Amino acid sequence: MDHGNLLDSNEPFLAGATVDRMRELVIAGEFRPGEKLSEHHVATKLDVSRNTLREAFRLLTAQGLLKYIPNRGVYVAAPDEAAVIDIYRVRSALQTRAVQVANKAHPGVLRMRTLANMASIASQKSDWKAVESLDLEFHRAMVTICDSPRLNSTFDLLLAELRLVLGQLENTACVYEPFVQLNLRIATSLESGNNEAALGLLDGCLIRSERAILGALQRTRMGLYRRE
Repeated sequence: MDHGNLLDSNEPFLAGATVDRMRELVIAGEFRPGEKLSEHHVATKLDVSRNTLREAFRLLTAQGLLKYIPNRGVYVAAPDEAAVIDIYRVRSALQTRAVQVANKAHPGVLRMRTLANMASIASQKSDWKAVESLDLEFHRAMVTICDSPRLNSTFDLLLAELRLVLGQLENTACVYEPFVQLNLRIATSLESGNNEAALGLLDGCLIRSERAILGALQRTRMGLYRRE
């Protein structure tokens, strides 16, 4: 149903909720980088009015997850190498703090262990899409250790941007395979109360991950350039 002409006093709240839902769909890989979004299709999928969706589009464009092109429409963003560098700069700040204050009994640490184990099983089956999603959730769980809704929200935006970077890559196995065991070691260090060891592992993890993604993104772009 098209609710585009209806006015709702709850519009700002609904738009915010729609932004959160769309961001989760981006993190889940439901929207592809460079994809043109149909107002009708997305409004129907989320069961919201056109007015609500347009406001959500505006907010997501301001956040850098969508891109509006005049006379053409709204597209899902395709972050570049500069965005990757900035994403990892912020990731380092947030995740370093999380590990510094971590308590081994925190639910976030327990969830990290569960996700790391699940990723290890998925890697044995060569299910790299699952490994990718579980890795993102592993690092998301890490940030929850800070017990800050604002930091969680900031990190969710970073994850959505990162997913749009990963969505441009032809193969993510080379990106995530080396980190399956590393995540297990980080979880083990936190469980044993050795935050210093976990911090060293995290630092190496983020550096290697950033380099791997930048390299894969550049190779993908070069491949597209040659085919053109």
